[in-house]
Amino acid sequence: MEDISLYILDLVQNSIAAVATLIEVSVIEDLQNDKLILSIRDNGVGMDSQVAKKVTDPFYTTRTTRKVGLGLAFVEAAAQACEGNLQIFSQPGNGTEVRVEFKYHHIDRPPLGRIDQTMAALVACNPSIDFVYTHITPFGRLNFDSREVRQRIGDLPLDHPEVVEWIREYIREGLDEISGGGGV
Repeated sequence: MEDISLYILDLVQNSIAAVATLIEVSVIEDLQNDKLILSIRDNGVGMDSQVAKKVTDPFYTTRTTRKVGLGLAFVEAAAQACEGNLQIFSQPGNGTEVRVEFKYHHIDRPPLGRIDQTMAALVACNPSIDFVYTHITPFGRLNFDSREVRQRIGDLPLDHPEVVEWIREYIREGLDEISGGGGV
């Protein structure tokens, strides 16, 4: 995968498959400790410890349509290539958190990509799921919560084109504000 936004897209698909109704995505740019931390947390069905240990194996999948599950394996390999790691915290009935750390200034760390487009697409394609996106840098914090948007727009659906464009612009502008002046 080319960038972090595509990792987010892939990992959130796991949360959707786990029947999550709330998915929290966070990105922390911790320059002081030279880390980029990505976290995807959901309230889906969760996994027991045995399954959680197996899900990064590319030849283990819970899917019936295909016998290979590469998403988590790719993310873990990318993190390890950047002196980072992937951790999974989960319990049956209590959801899952996937936490990925990259060395921030590692030459092989993928760029952030178009997180604004990714989050807008996720909301548009899954309007019944609540999404929270938080992005923290040394220059500020961006918070997006689709529940707040839903309250503000009244009868308009979250997948209405004007709402989707507003979400994308809101996140893009917020990322620009906290980027330290150089764009994200």
